[in-house]
Amino acid sequence: MDNLTHTLVGAALGQAGLKRRTGLAMPALMIGANLPDIDVVCALFGEGLSGRRGWTHGPIGLLVLPALLAVALLLLDRWQARRGTRPPERLPVRPGQLLLLGYVGTLSHPLLDWMNSWGIRLLMPFSERWFYGDVLFIADPWIWLALGIGIWLSRRRERRGQAAHAGPVITALLAVILYSGAMALAGRAAEARVAQAFRAQGLGEPDAVLANPVFADPSRRAIIVRTGDRYGFGDFRWFPGARLTLDRALVPANRGHPAVAQAARQDEAVADFLYWSRYPFATIRSTPDGTRVTLGDARFGDRPDAGPFTVTATVPGGAGRPARPGGAADTGIPNQSENGRRAHD
Repeated sequence: MDNLTHTLVGAALGQAGLKRRTGLAMPALMIGANLPDIDVVCALFGEGLSGRRGWTHGPIGLLVLPALLAVALLLLDRWQARRGTRPPERLPVRPGQLLLLGYVGTLSHPLLDWMNSWGIRLLMPFSERWFYGDVLFIADPWIWLALGIGIWLSRRRERRGQAAHAGPVITALLAVILYSGAMALAGRAAEARVAQAFRAQGLGEPDAVLANPVFADPSRRAIIVRTGDRYGFGDFRWFPGARLTLDRALVPANRGHPAVAQAARQDEAVADFLYWSRYPFATIRSTPDGTRVTLGDARFGDRPDAGPFTVTATVPGGAGRPARPGGAADTGIPNQSENGRRAHD
């Protein structure tokens, strides 16, 4: 999820009562809730896709990072005490509790990241398998609103000295849990309906169906259907009434084209994109310089050159033979075992 959501979850957990367990509890929870995203530095080294949501989101990172955070906060508290700048209203810092809350905040991060369709490698470095929850859009304003109001009301009650000040934020957390559960059920039900409609329209047997959540509209899903080496796109809405719009014109994925495999072998950016991509597809064009390969991911657009994530490479020679029809067995994308990378979930 986006970092605003992570921060709000950490703040809500603290305001719900955990902040009373030790001094610096809120920083432990809020920083911990964002800490695995320290891997954003991978983007500085050209690994923005392949490096993200890996090591720092896996068992070793989730074990080590909260401990480092607790040590850093303890050192901060002692440094402020020596300088005479430690806030007098701060509770005594209890190292064990600070460590515990660091883990609570940090472990909330992969749970939220799993909920969207971007993916997370929960078992890195022991396995490079990607996991997807397909429950929420990566940024959900309804979660922002619920947690933001809950935190605000709780803090207002606290400033007024009301005893039950945690009530609003606990209610907000429960509402977010119920909302997420409802989104999960609605998504799986939509996928079942789409698969049935896809078969009924004579478009073939779907290999996979994704009812992708969209921004700010819980009743709608952007539909992707994979069948063989083709993708189908559509739109599903629960209200008013369950309605499915499915485009009968299937888009060739060109995953079996030899130029795709050649581009991945010669260009690390292409190989990284294919490693990260869940529904890759490509356009292949002959140019005076060779064969131009443009790759996209169907999660982010209905054309390979659409959406925020695309990569292009030119390989020498002509476009070669056309893509073979068929599924993963015909793919020209290099086997992920060639570069030590394992298959997606």
